[in-house]
Amino acid sequence: MASAQTLDEADRRILARRALACAERVLPLFEGDEAAVQELRDAAARTRAYSAGESTAAEEIAKRLVAVKAARAATTPAGAAAARALAQAAAVAHMGAHALGAAAYAVKAVSLASPEQPEALQEEIRWQLAQLSERERTALRRLPQLGSDSSGPLGEGLLSSGILGRTIRQLQEEIA
Repeated sequence: MASAQTLDEADRRILARRALACAERVLPLFEGDEAAVQELRDAAARTRAYSAGESTAAEEIAKRLVAVKAARAATTPAGAAAARALAQAAAVAHMGAHALGAAAYAVKAVSLASPEQPEALQEEIRWQLAQLSERERTALRRLPQLGSDSSGPLGEGLLSSGILGRTIRQLQEEIA
């Protein structure tokens, strides 16, 4: 049986578009070598193609870790978080719950880039919530609450702790 965090393909395509919007908003924070920049461009293009129905989940799953590799080439922590936001967006083809990971990493990138502006974090969350369509909200409501289901990225682990966990909890509370 599929994980409740997977969602159906229609929901994953919708959420891939939303996750990509969150990631692309912070990608200007990424600085790294040209190869990493190109890998991120390719990951964004593939995610956009998946969300538009122009590629399959299998094709995207095979390449979803490319952006994770690019994150290692970041020259700043904010840039690494921005690349990880894109990696999470690319992984939505595999599991819809990664959309919340993309949103959380985008918030983390903003926070790391603006440590002297703590309000920037909440501004980013407000922007993300304001951009959600009703269809995206409905898809996100189908996901289990963070920490309640161990069968995917919303289980106990990296996304459930620190700023990532706080962000996902806040987003889920606001969306509910």
